[in-house]
Amino acid sequence: MAVLLLAALPLVGCGTPPELRGPAPTAAPNRTAVPTASSAAPTPPPATSLPGAGAVTPTVDPGLVAAPCPDGPSGARIVDLVRGRGGVLPDGVRVKVRTGPLCAGDWHYTVLEVTGHETLQVVTQGRPGAPRLVTAGTDVCTAEVRAAGPPGIRTRVCDGGSLGVPGA
Repeated sequence: MAVLLLAALPLVGCGTPPELRGPAPTAAPNRTAVPTASSAAPTPPPATSLPGAGAVTPTVDPGLVAAPCPDGPSGARIVDLVRGRGGVLPDGVRVKVRTGPLCAGDWHYTVLEVTGHETLQVVTQGRPGAPRLVTAGTDVCTAEVRAAGPPGIRTRVCDGGSLGVPGA
């Protein structure tokens, strides 16, 4: 008797748990019944009404694309930087901002027209009010720009060649 009880014991816990069992059928299904609005399968809601769904706004890494800087630095700030501490341009040379500054992350790219000289490309980095000169010249695809610059700056100055900048 004990052997029979031990053999039946593992089977006691088998079967579908009560919380997973559906309601007991009340009547045999009628094969001739036509579904009505109340018995038809519900139409799933549109995908936009799902919880957590809604308008998805993609987030873009600010370093992927070089775009006009919304908060600076200004072109005048870049010219002052190149003239002053950078020592790239003498004080008497006339300079006009041709492109930029364009920002990618906290890096900036500017193209300057310099009277009597080739077009000057400038790459700076840092806060808009206090950028630091990374490089300036006709070819600004330096090791620092390639290694540390964001993709938007690298694409602009390294992958795109001169990008229509005469003399570059």
